[in-house]
Amino acid sequence: MKSKKPKISEDNTSKKKMKLVTLEETLDRYIGTKETAKRKQFEEDLRLDLLGSSIRSLREEQNLSQEELGNLIGVKKAQISKLENNFTDVRVGTLLRVFKALKKEIKISFV
Repeated sequence: MKSKKPKISEDNTSKKKMKLVTLEETLDRYIGTKETAKRKQFEEDLRLDLLGSSIRSLREEQNLSQEELGNLIGVKKAQISKLENNFTDVRVGTLLRVFKALKKEIKISFV
């Protein structure tokens, strides 16, 4: 038994055009423009999240546990966890020790 194909009317086949928006426009709309405190806080948090993710990725690439990395730089596992998950403010010296232990350079720029 052959299955019948549904009839397609012109209304069902016409596609609505979607307006493309940039990431910047989306951020402006949902978080606020760059001048707002909410947007500034969002971007700062994002940078810290990216830093923590980078540390975790580098640590995992070198098959180090959080405890092992902590031992290399003289801190507890909990501090490495907090650093990777952006739960704490971190000193620049601690960051430098982390990246040195991971055999990576860190570049800090002021814009």
